[in-house]
Amino acid sequence: MRSDVELLAVSGQDALAFRELYERYAQAIHGFFNRRTGDHDAALDLTAETFAQAWESRGRFADQREGSVGPWLFGIARNLLLKAVRDRRMAADASARLHVRADRAVVEPEQSWLDGMDADLEIALAALPAAQRTAVELRVLHDQTYERIGDALDCSPTAARIRVSRGLASLRTLLRPTRSL
Repeated sequence: MRSDVELLAVSGQDALAFRELYERYAQAIHGFFNRRTGDHDAALDLTAETFAQAWESRGRFADQREGSVGPWLFGIARNLLLKAVRDRRMAADASARLHVRADRAVVEPEQSWLDGMDADLEIALAALPAAQRTAVELRVLHDQTYERIGDALDCSPTAARIRVSRGLASLRTLLRPTRSL
């Protein structure tokens, strides 16, 4: 099985490679948006835009997670959500100042989508066993090597990698979308 980075690197010549990345991450990205917005259609639109931006910027991707594009994709998703809310607020303010009634979109971003955006992750992290939680935090949040994680947890780098892998798998399960695509 090819790593995310390998798939992304060949996606310009192999459309199935980008499709495989999409299939790996679409449910999780959609789940993130669905939990934030509470709107299935908005979540679908934002998910599609996330992958469109990923496609357009794939040449600028720099692997910082040893083969995983997940954090990069979730960074794009988070920025899109912030932008959707900010743009909606700016449009509403401008319309009010100009006394113009703007056409309403089918789905309007709301400030409430951002309320507690990181809480889902914090709750899911707290549910992990202590060693997995520490391993994931050190790897993902603090960008530590597996050697340093192993030192901190008094285990081998291989055991540290396994703890991170199992922790991330548990997080995917805990953060499963409430509705499927």
